[in-house]
Amino acid sequence: MVAHYDELETRSHEARERDLMARLPALVTAALKAPGWREHLKGVDAAAVNSREALAKLPVMRKSALPAMQKASRPFAGLVPSPASSFGRLFTSPGPIFEPEGTEKDAWRGARSLFAAGFRPGDIVLNTFSYHMTPGGFLLDSAARALGCPVIPAGPGQTEMQLEMIAQLEPVAYTGTPDFLKILLDAAKAANRDVSCIKKALVSGAAFPPSLQAEIKSRGIDAYQTYATADLGVVAYESAAREGLIVNEDVLVEIVRPGTGDPVGEGEVGEIVVTSFNEHHPWIRLALGDLSAFMKGASPCGRTNARIKGWMGRADQTAKIKGMFVRPEQIAELSRQHPALRKLRLVVTRENEQDAMTLRAESANGGADLPEKVAATLQAVTKLKGRVEIVAVGSLPNDGKVISDERA
Repeated sequence: MVAHYDELETRSHEARERDLMARLPALVTAALKAPGWREHLKGVDAAAVNSREALAKLPVMRKSALPAMQKASRPFAGLVPSPASSFGRLFTSPGPIFEPEGTEKDAWRGARSLFAAGFRPGDIVLNTFSYHMTPGGFLLDSAARALGCPVIPAGPGQTEMQLEMIAQLEPVAYTGTPDFLKILLDAAKAANRDVSCIKKALVSGAAFPPSLQAEIKSRGIDAYQTYATADLGVVAYESAAREGLIVNEDVLVEIVRPGTGDPVGEGEVGEIVVTSFNEHHPWIRLALGDLSAFMKGASPCGRTNARIKGWMGRADQTAKIKGMFVRPEQIAELSRQHPALRKLRLVVTRENEQDAMTLRAESANGGADLPEKVAATLQAVTKLKGRVEIVAVGSLPNDGKVISDERA
């Protein structure tokens, strides 16, 4: 039995890096044809962006900023070098953010994740992601058909009709949220309907905690997770090894300190930033706002690309303190002004019925006056007074939190 989708999944780390780094200059060149990217990457020499280190010097593009950018500059905030008329479908997702779909086969790069979840040509797939305006339904629909799987374009809802379709067409596979899969299974049990034909599933779009995983497994369904966005398609996916999510081919993932574009140390939790190698719709350092961390080594399933731990929370930790918004990028500014500082964590509490903040900063040798200097910078940057505590290097939690709001 074929274990992998193609030979790209098992190439050496060195071969993959050489390939991606060699393609970076052309990607940046393509992006610079779009006015939005020319403004964002002003002064960048595309030919010089040929390594991870060079890429890390480029500014991040925040997904959270896209709605306002697209409203100010149509279409697609000037970030797409190809005209809207050259794409196959045009979508919107919450924000709103508008996205184009390419005309190539499996434009969202999803077939690989289906294969890793056990889907094979000929498997009939019940796809319950929405087909209405948003790209989720088409993302998995096109991926399944690229793999050779017939698709039932069910969308979410209409549970009774879906049970009838399952009885008539006997799909062996499910794609959709884990929540709706449970709704279907519960409805089938309540109505005494047989849905045992469904043996495998690829789920996304909602949390899939161990308790729900165990329940779905007890119903006879082998379910796997995929991490995808409407902008990028499939970023990472789970395999039979069940050890983290494997980064998809043709994307480059970085984990950076929240509020910055600075890559974190190995194993440290940070924000997911993705570069997508699609010259018709390029994304260069798109910061998704989700937290994760790289795992050491390669997956036991034989796929050699990097692995992330999966979704570990949100990086947007903006807190309102005494009527003022304090953001992770403001805390990151303290590290830039005080190189002796390592990891930082602003703890927000209530004292005497008032907001209070304490900056805990890791440092090995900053000098006796470091707390006083950092406190002055903290006030200058945030316009708020706060205490500063210098702590030992490695003592702060590895959870990606830059601002910890501990108010009740």
